Amino acid sequence: MDIYILGLLFSIWLVILYHHLFYPILLIALAKRRQRRRPDKVTEILPDESLPCISILVPAYNEAKYIAQKIHNLAALDYPPDKLQVWIICDGCTDNTFALASRAVTDKHVAMLNIRVVNQRHNSGKTAVLNRYIPQLSGAIIALSDASALMSIDALKISASYFQQLSVAVVASCYQLENSALQGEAKYWQWQINIKRAEACLGSPIGMHGALYFFRAADFTPLASDTINDDFILPMSIIARGKKAIYSTDIIALELECSSASLDRSRRVRIGAGNLQQLLRCLYLLHPKNQFTAFNFASGKALRALMPTLLLLQILLCIALTASYPLLLVFALIQLGTVTSAWLIPDIPRLPKPLKIIFYAVNGYRWALLGSVLYCAQKFNKNWH
Repeated sequence: MDIYILGLLFSIWLVILYHHLFYPILLIALAKRRQRRRPDKVTEILPDESLPCISILVPAYNEAKYIAQKIHNLAALDYPPDKLQVWIICDGCTDNTFALASRAVTDKHVAMLNIRVVNQRHNSGKTAVLNRYIPQLSGAIIALSDASALMSIDALKISASYFQQLSVAVVASCYQLENSALQGEAKYWQWQINIKRAEACLGSPIGMHGALYFFRAADFTPLASDTINDDFILPMSIIARGKKAIYSTDIIALELECSSASLDRSRRVRIGAGNLQQLLRCLYLLHPKNQFTAFNFASGKALRALMPTLLLLQILLCIALTASYPLLLVFALIQLGTVTSAWLIPDIPRLPKPLKIIFYAVNGYRWALLGSVLYCAQKFNKNWH
């Protein structure tokens, strides 16, 4: 029996190594070999008279700290005002987000902007906001953006240029942090930029970041009411219909909200639940017709959803085999010690950077496992966090 358990253990280790090491190396190598023009660059910006109408939807829940700055950022965007529509939806906020937004839109330099602020008395969640208000928008292109993320001034014009290609249905922005209290988080997003570039070169980026992405209004279909990661399921459902997605490093979404340990925990739990949900609901992406998109989804997002469970399982298997293979006990104890240290030791400046990155990753998987358990137990709150 031990030999079968050992075989299972080695198989799990190979999957873990493939996901974290072999797949990223292979992905980037394949992307370089394609030798195609980078798909995240535009060569020509359209003149104003040729630009399409764009509608920006900003769902907001308790964003009093950022909402005024967001509105001023929207008013400063380089885009013809008569071709731009902005709706800000205050979704049952318990702070003064609506009051601050209403005051900001009366500012002199915002007055020319076609902007509407909607106050919903009861919190319905982001998915409900998208399903209700996207069909009411008039623009041919829809931009979804977080209240805490600033858009680069030329973001709309660059995205409009991409949509001149009829095959392009989704455009993803490059997510950047203004500041982060967690050094591991900054390194993580720097690495994600490289992965997104490679994915886009081979086919389509796998998922967007909710801080800012664009899609054609005609391609929108309502989301299931319990959808967690709308920024994955919505664009990937469009891509699965044979449409193309672009990842642009020239379109920047600058995150103003500085992550804390508690905020990062909440986000990671949500990601864990969302990753499992999107795996179960987007199995159609594995169809061979999707080519590299299927390969990237299987090797990246699908395995990431399973990784917290696999990491826990391999520790339990190591412990189960310690009677026959004592060295595995040492390996299990090292892992348990790392998990415990990541849990108990705060992200302090004195820690070496490699250790901070390891601790950030370990804590991410720990909270993602909790999110997966909550989702399976149907106890995950899909609304705002």
